[in-house]
Amino acid sequence: MIYITGDTHSDFQRFTEEKFPIQTEMTKNDYVIICGDFGGVWTFEEESSREKGALDWLNNKNFTTLFIDGNHENYTRLYNYPVEEWHDGKVHKIRDSVFHLMRGEIFNIDNKKIFAFGGARSHDIQEGILNLDEEEKIYEYRKRGAYFRIRDFSWWDLELPTNQEMENGIKNLEKVNYKVDYIISHCCPTNIQALLGVGTYKKDYLTDYLQEISEKCKFKKWYFGHYHDYRQVNEQFTLLYEDIVPLEYESIF
Repeated sequence: MIYITGDTHSDFQRFTEEKFPIQTEMTKNDYVIICGDFGGVWTFEEESSREKGALDWLNNKNFTTLFIDGNHENYTRLYNYPVEEWHDGKVHKIRDSVFHLMRGEIFNIDNKKIFAFGGARSHDIQEGILNLDEEEKIYEYRKRGAYFRIRDFSWWDLELPTNQEMENGIKNLEKVNYKVDYIISHCCPTNIQALLGVGTYKKDYLTDYLQEISEKCKFKKWYFGHYHDYRQVNEQFTLLYEDIVPLEYESIF
């Protein structure tokens, strides 16, 4: 069985047995997918004791945890985990049963083809990105509660994909004739984002890329996070946040 949920931001309390009781019947061949902003790989240079405890706790769950990346991940560390082939796609192995689904990969899980593409543009950087050596500015910005981030400390350029990652996604979709069961992303296609934000959210090259995929690809359902809400946008697109829902299992094939 596959379940899916939205952003966790390193808070995994929704996976306690009290809040997610079905897990007592699950095995490592059952999966929970997080739609970005996992946050479990976050601390600056190395795994902190708190982070280690949280990742070990997830690893000891009955199920296997899968996640795509969002805009709030430590990409310096995340992309340094070992890359492995897993269920026909490439992953970063965080723990024996905690995996990062890499951008543009297609995974065969429970006989379902799942296209994964993480990343998104941050909404909380209105006053810009500072560098670590700009200590006076950082102090000043924090003092007045400014919306800013610090490059390679709390914000990474890799929140948006590289050309190579986007080309990888197209190449893999071409191999399956643009036909998958599910698409999992962090942000969503430009037209869906416009429905959600009513002008609040600006399109970018990633939302336009996902728009192109949505128009070319045949798929049953598309799940995404990022916008911190639960909403069934239409028959195919579902925005998730704290809810954990089962994937609908009818195949398009």
